[in-house]
Amino acid sequence: AMATPTTPLLKDELDIVIPTIRNLDFLEMWRPFFQPYHLIIVQDGDPTKVIKVPEGFDYELYNRNDVNRILGPKASCISFKDSACRCFGYMVSKKKYIYTIDDDCFVAKDPSGKDINALEQHIKNLLSPSTPFFFNTLYDPYREGADFVRGYPFSLREGAPTAVSHGLWLNIPDYDAPTQLVKPRERNNRYVDAVLTIPKGTLFPMCGMNLAFDRELIGPAMYFGLMGDGQPIGRYDDMWAGWCTKVITDHLSLGIKTGLPYIWHSKASNPFVNLKKEYNGIFWQEELIPFFQSVTLSKEATTVQKCYLELAKQVRAKLGKVDGYFNKLADAMVTWIEAWDELNPPKGAITTTNGPALKSK
Repeated sequence: AMATPTTPLLKDELDIVIPTIRNLDFLEMWRPFFQPYHLIIVQDGDPTKVIKVPEGFDYELYNRNDVNRILGPKASCISFKDSACRCFGYMVSKKKYIYTIDDDCFVAKDPSGKDINALEQHIKNLLSPSTPFFFNTLYDPYREGADFVRGYPFSLREGAPTAVSHGLWLNIPDYDAPTQLVKPRERNNRYVDAVLTIPKGTLFPMCGMNLAFDRELIGPAMYFGLMGDGQPIGRYDDMWAGWCTKVITDHLSLGIKTGLPYIWHSKASNPFVNLKKEYNGIFWQEELIPFFQSVTLSKEATTVQKCYLELAKQVRAKLGKVDGYFNKLADAMVTWIEAWDELNPPKGAITTTNGPALKSK
């Protein structure tokens, strides 16, 4: 039977990953958009707490005990008491695409007052190419009503595969603590109807609050680092993943888009708590950015895993001097890749779950 236009895009090829410490009432609002999809909920904090999920959603929920059980000693690479734990969901997913959203993100409205289907826009972004090698002044040339402008080389008009779609937020902007403290009442109410490819060689601050990516193209690079409990830093989990991912997508000739879709970010986190978490990061960042700007990957690094392991080695060699934390992080990066490959054996590799004969009746 032909798919009707109402069939949700990529229904069986996308997981929605949500890190949380509370009941997921916010899903009620997203029901029209999320209900057809499979959810992976990563429960942070106390594993004995029961998290309520509204009726009618297809989901699996993992708490810290599950993380420990599934990864064993490798569970040390998954952060605790920090939303960085969400990357465990990326690892256990079996789908090609991931959309991740925070539980304080609500459905936004476009300027005409219509509810924005953020997931649908992310999928459009991921399914159309990016233009990382040459900037198009009319933004995304693949969007309806736009094209490549005069002077855009024809040889580059095929673009590059899109690995990441980075969405934005109305209402509470994603500011660091010093900016929050200086501008406590600032709200973002500017809806900019644009999607841009971030140019090759340019880093950006990646926010994990409203983010989609192609797991098969870039999944292993989406490690949200060691943050939160027992770590000297927090709130840099998505930033770290973004910098690593950008270096690797540049190396592998993949693209990252930012812009639409918007979600409504409902509540500001406490700036004083945030300052404590970010304090080291604000200093370290000044060394991290030059590191990522100058890091190079070898010709042999032809897969995301190989790129990531090369990066881990350089993190240890160059950033270990900044603080001992980065030696620990480099180890965790290697552990993360080992755990990823265990749960996601390369296609064609023989695994015990391979083939119908071994499935339990």
